[in-house]
Amino acid sequence: MSKRALPALTLCFLALPALAQTAPAAEPPAPAADAAPAGEAGEALPQTILVSGQRPGPGLWKVSKGEHVMWVFGAYDALPKSIEWRSKDAERKIAQSQEYLGAPGTAVGVGWGGVTALPFLVGIKKNPDGVTLKEVLPPELYARWLPLKQKYFANDDDIERERPMFVAQALYRRALEEAGLARGTDPREVIGKLVEKHHIKYTTTSVRTQIKEPVKTVREFKKTVMEDVPCLAATMNSLGAEIEAIRVRANAWAVGELDAIEKLTFDERESACTNAFLSSAIVKLQPEILSMKQRTQDNWLAAAEKALENNTTTFTTLSMRDVLSPQGALAKLKAKGYTVEKPN
Repeated sequence: MSKRALPALTLCFLALPALAQTAPAAEPPAPAADAAPAGEAGEALPQTILVSGQRPGPGLWKVSKGEHVMWVFGAYDALPKSIEWRSKDAERKIAQSQEYLGAPGTAVGVGWGGVTALPFLVGIKKNPDGVTLKEVLPPELYARWLPLKQKYFANDDDIERERPMFVAQALYRRALEEAGLARGTDPREVIGKLVEKHHIKYTTTSVRTQIKEPVKTVREFKKTVMEDVPCLAATMNSLGAEIEAIRVRANAWAVGELDAIEKLTFDERESACTNAFLSSAIVKLQPEILSMKQRTQDNWLAAAEKALENNTTTFTTLSMRDVLSPQGALAKLKAKGYTVEKPN
């Protein structure tokens, strides 16, 4: 059995919409050669030239309690694939830290027992009973889908048999790639290597749930309908002008323009696709998955308060959403009485 088989099985259980925001690394093109994003019918939109080369990203947010400080790096996924993140200030702060807190995160695993489910994975992305997108989508939505299919999937008719959630995932990823947005050098990977280099204590805050019955879960997932048409509809709505807006935000993040970064918004696509996943058989069989996000947020807050109590200096990474949101992690620390300061 290949060592890659179980991770592949785990990925099937992790077909979460958040993954659609990222894309595999690719050779960076020259910025001037970036393709302009396209609207729903394939028309070109005004082009924003993406920044390239080494970029510092945003400054660090500072959380403090007396003399104890925690430095927070805000991560953003849809970055120009032609940049390399490098921040000397962040490197110095990491080297001075006694502890690094991992970002809140969730994972679904299957363990070695998942090997028995592998034969059943064939066709896991397809709609139940062999129905096609034409049968699943309302006529007006399917009419909007056809030019997007031609543009991003050419003659790949297999995509017509996939569930709307998986189609949405692939569509969004390809649209980002065409717009020059893909994760090249992931700042979080760079930070991880710096933490290792300086032998800093690492504290994980993520939550992991093990699939108890992989075979039953795969079988149920394949035969049950999901409420995922809104996921594809919201993804189609987010293309075009929204992709161009993401390019603008990606530039702002890369060069650290705080005013523009604070205007970041997070579209309805993620919410619609999360709801689709929550309607799946995976969640129905293991309802504890519903509380994973809250549990990992609670874990991070508890670890952050402990670190601020015990360490002179701590470093951590949060998503830009958690940094900026009024309901995010930094807002919650501020509500508890900690001092939170924006980058200079």
